[in-house]
Amino acid sequence: MKKHLKFSVVSIAVSLFVANEASAANTWAEARSDAMGGTGVASGNYGSGAFINPALLAKAKPDDDITVILPSVGAQITDKDNLQDQIDDISDKVDHYDNVINSLTPAEIIANPLGSVNQFQSAAKDLADELDDLKGKTARANAGAGIAVSIPNHVLAVAFVAKGYAHARVSSSIDQQDIDYLRSIQNSKLVAGSVALDAALNGSDQITKNLNSTASGRAAIVSDYGVAVARQFDIADVPVSVGITPKLQKTWLYNYTTSIYTYDSDDWNNSRYRTDDTGFNVDAGVTADFGEHWTVGLSGQNLMSRDIDTKDVRIRNGRTGEEVNYKDTYQIRPLVTAGVAWHNDLVTLTADGDLTETKGFKSEENSQYVGVGAEVTPLSWLAVRAGYRADVKDNDSNVFTGGLGFAPFNAVHVDLMGLYGEDKTWGAGAQLSVTF
Repeated sequence: MKKHLKFSVVSIAVSLFVANEASAANTWAEARSDAMGGTGVASGNYGSGAFINPALLAKAKPDDDITVILPSVGAQITDKDNLQDQIDDISDKVDHYDNVINSLTPAEIIANPLGSVNQFQSAAKDLADELDDLKGKTARANAGAGIAVSIPNHVLAVAFVAKGYAHARVSSSIDQQDIDYLRSIQNSKLVAGSVALDAALNGSDQITKNLNSTASGRAAIVSDYGVAVARQFDIADVPVSVGITPKLQKTWLYNYTTSIYTYDSDDWNNSRYRTDDTGFNVDAGVTADFGEHWTVGLSGQNLMSRDIDTKDVRIRNGRTGEEVNYKDTYQIRPLVTAGVAWHNDLVTLTADGDLTETKGFKSEENSQYVGVGAEVTPLSWLAVRAGYRADVKDNDSNVFTGGLGFAPFNAVHVDLMGLYGEDKTWGAGAQLSVTF
């Protein structure tokens, strides 16, 4: 058995994301909006419009100039079952069980039958306890990043954007027969002695072939490279902005499924488990200003649906000899979000709601998010933000968000955000932007 069962879900998501150039509830990460409950469809600024709603590009003020975001990053992890700690624990139990098996020799059993059997039973009990506690547990992580160059213009505003998001989920699939087999060793000296002698005479594979629990890791990274354009029109004295972002979309999928006893997070990048796909997609949006203080918006991300299959991974069952296939499909679907914002020079209040569900792997439940947020700018160079985001489908954690924005000389902008919520969910993000 390998002895590398330890892993970090968030490090998997982030490392895969960085390795492939790629916030949690969105297809983008933008620290200001993420700090305000993940809102921004109506309240975002022109510099970040290419991430959130391309129509925002046309809302630059006359004195606004080129804005460069380099970069915006964010990550979120949910681990309500303490899966990381439990995988660390089971790693120790696997190591101990492995060492006990390897130490079983006919001579050792004959010389010290009671001691060998007792040690074997104890190791089997510890491993069975850990497997029993791991049943049905999952952990998930998300990460996002992006860069953008936004060029305002009253005729046609343009932005060059590269953004991406990653989603990783790790789950355990514990075979009850594994637990029953280990319990039979634990509870009967006769069974333990017989199994120990068989292993000593015929090799430890006689034992390990009876252990077939698996750990499954699914990860998706979607990177977008596009050019956003937007223009503002007056319709019945209402300023209306329309924007669109045609983009090249690159997707990497990881289907790392293996025996839980040989799980090694370093294998996630192995080509055996990885597939990729390249296609075309488009984002679009619209905003309208009603009076001096009200803005409403509508954005559509990934308006072209795509289904992408993971690699087909096969694992042989040691007891039956049959191969079990593990395969999934990642769904890219239109995500339509409506937003409204009230704002003046001191305060911004905003709310967003998804009109469609957020989909991912077919093996996972869908989500649908709503968020509210606020921003107060007590000083020209300081902004304080807070918000709340909830999943109306109740399949993801509800979170509180907050953050700060610093804008010395109104040229360099540094935005920080953090979130915390139920099911031991936490996250953080940062963004650096420069206005020329």
